[in-house]
Amino acid sequence: MGVGMKSVELFAGAGGLGLGLSMVGFHPEMVVEWDKWCCDTININQERGHPLVRDWRVIRGDVRDVGFERLHGKVDLVSGGPPCQPFSLGGKHRAFDDERDMWPASAEIVRELAPRAFLFENVKGITRASFINYFQYVQLRLSYPEVRPRKSEDWLDHLKRLERHKTRGRHRGLWYRVIARVLNAADHGVPQRRERVFIVGFRSDQKQGWSFPSPTHSLDRLLWDQWVTGEYWERHRISKRRRPDTPGRFGTRVRKLTRERELGPPTEKPWKTIRDAFRGLPDPRRKRVDVQFLNHGFQDGARVYPGHSGSPMDLPAKTLKAGDHGVPGGENMLIELNGSVRYFSVRESARLQTFPDGYELHGSWTESMRQLGNAVPVRLAKVVGASLARQLILSESEILSKERAGR
Repeated sequence: MGVGMKSVELFAGAGGLGLGLSMVGFHPEMVVEWDKWCCDTININQERGHPLVRDWRVIRGDVRDVGFERLHGKVDLVSGGPPCQPFSLGGKHRAFDDERDMWPASAEIVRELAPRAFLFENVKGITRASFINYFQYVQLRLSYPEVRPRKSEDWLDHLKRLERHKTRGRHRGLWYRVIARVLNAADHGVPQRRERVFIVGFRSDQKQGWSFPSPTHSLDRLLWDQWVTGEYWERHRISKRRRPDTPGRFGTRVRKLTRERELGPPTEKPWKTIRDAFRGLPDPRRKRVDVQFLNHGFQDGARVYPGHSGSPMDLPAKTLKAGDHGVPGGENMLIELNGSVRYFSVRESARLQTFPDGYELHGSWTESMRQLGNAVPVRLAKVVGASLARQLILSESEILSKERAGR
């Protein structure tokens, strides 16, 4: 898009969110990340001259210790993914009692920078019933960042004060119109079923009327291409004897699509599958493929155990995970056609997270998988970022038009 807007990236991780936003024209003035391995990943790609990260100013450290004063009012977007472990289904669910809860710090940085907009993402778990009051608190705190907590005031008391502030309806100073939604990455062309919460806020002086991008891909269209027309198998040159015998648990949906065939295919594009994502990648068990493709070495030792059964080739992958579920990345496996399993290579996992093939992940298989399991899919970041960029451009154009008309 090339709009050339300034941003600040917090909790950058391996760079997934930042890469997607850079693709649509956001240029980070600062990129902050405390994890050494993630910083090394970004730095290595800078050294290799990767165009999307080449000019990033990376600061390794705690966001609470970074000074942002010089950028107050000078950035268009603050973005980031605060650590998700306090709210993750696989974590200890300590939420606001977890020292890794960085939502208060995020609100403080929004107050300090006063960007035109912000974009934060987190795990779907933050929307669970046990966290719902805190999730409301997060949104209100981001809406009114200047209504700061008082000394010794806990978050529930602060929440009450924020609720009173909102319902008064008189807002002065810095405040944002905030909305949140759970997005499934598969609905936006990512070959992975990955549900994440996105929280977006626009500063009150910006043009309003924005909504999250509509889904562009669907399971029904994938099933149509696979089981109604067969176009999917033909595209991948899969002979009839090598295709699955039945659609399995999707049989009812396929029968409905077949009965309604005269209505035509669903209007969306088909969900992307693992087979789509791996097109052109050789099997990592072949010799020297890790020389041809970055991070494509074979990792042995995959096994199935309760709750971690891998992903079939002809659907989007299950959510890539970063935790220590028995073995690190225990869900990050491919189910072969003969029923056996193997681990995804790091490059295959990067494809499932839509990272560019030329982007290198630093560290061992376990460490690289941790970085990828915590990342935002690059394509999803690009889709949401492009929509935000368009809105900010429209807002700026409208403000300039009003200024010209008032002269």
